[in-house]
Amino acid sequence: MEKSDNKNDSIQSVERALDIIEILSVEPQGLGVTEVAEKAGLHKSTAHRIIKTLADRGYLERTEAGGCKIGLKCIEAVSCYINSLELQTQARPHLATLTGELGLTAHLGVLDGDQVVYIEKMDVISSVRLYSQIGAHVHAYCSSLGKILLSAYSGTELRDRMSNCSFIKYTENTIAGMDELEAELGKVRKQGWAMDNEEFEIGHRCIAAPIYDYRGDIIAAISASGSSRQLTEERFDEVIEYVKETGMQISHEMGYTGD
Repeated sequence: MEKSDNKNDSIQSVERALDIIEILSVEPQGLGVTEVAEKAGLHKSTAHRIIKTLADRGYLERTEAGGCKIGLKCIEAVSCYINSLELQTQARPHLATLTGELGLTAHLGVLDGDQVVYIEKMDVISSVRLYSQIGAHVHAYCSSLGKILLSAYSGTELRDRMSNCSFIKYTENTIAGMDELEAELGKVRKQGWAMDNEEFEIGHRCIAAPIYDYRGDIIAAISASGSSRQLTEERFDEVIEYVKETGMQISHEMGYTGD
């Protein structure tokens, strides 16, 4: 017998779709529509419509036997979350080492639209405190992490991503618009690292490098930051090399095989 209707049909439809996904998640070889309908407590016609919708979106796939199984889209959606957890797990000890060796605050960030989200942070114990928090958003165009992440895009993709950016001028060093940003990102791609040299806040500097996944795509960035007294010009080369090397170590642990 088909499950009784709830008052909210849209919620019921979602529940039915999730029931089907959960049923098929433990059936690697897939099931026929009739079997799915029986396990989900649905009429075969109802199950067929839901399965067709999920298959059209890539969340289910048809089997050679005419049944259905979990599709690639479903796997991709879940893997994004798993990769995020794996990234934080792999990066955490490297951030701690970076902070300990350089005496600077380490951040791990990913891109969210035209902003960077901090997903991990290791503080340095000093008289200078950085008040960034895990989960906080910062503008990508005036962030070393953001420049690294934006360097993965060019042309139309970049302009689409930055279409709603207001390019606030925080200091005299802040990037003022798209032309200046594109020129800066060109340099970032060539050198393999990026810097926020007092672009968001006077007296603060930050150097970042990319983290790649197994496909060679930039999926995150790692940075070392501190006051201009801590991160002096004389230390630039040392910090750049250390941050780049740390980013590459994390990348290799994430499956990247490049140099």
